Amino acid sequence: QVQFVESGGGLVQPGGSLRLSCAASGFLFSNYAMSWYRQAPGRERELAAVITSNGGQTNYADSVRGRFTISRDNAKNTVYLEMNSLKPEDTAVYYCYGPPTWGKEYATWGQGTQVTVSS
Repeated sequence: QVQFVESGGGLVQPGGSLRLSCAASGFLFSNYAMSWYRQAPGRERELAAVITSNGGQTNYADSVRGRFTISRDNAKNTVYLEMNSLKPEDTAVYYCYGPPTWGKEYATWGQGTQVTVSS
């Protein structure tokens, strides 16, 4: 079945950087766009970034545009999120997922990876 395993989170100071990774399995990875979502305490899960199946196009939430970069390696079935100039408001659990068109109920979400931005 579809499975996502996120890693790379941690505690970082404001202005710092992190690189998240997500290994996907159970579907033909190279055929699908991929997404990163995040969920902060007390808030709904929100879409942060999307990348097309071949990596040729990306899109970002206004809150992360210019600071975050989504990329993928189809040979490794892995999607990445490079996060720079981190702010305390970026603190959240980060999840990868398939394309937004799947809907949040289509597949089982991974455990996510915690990102905490604090001094």
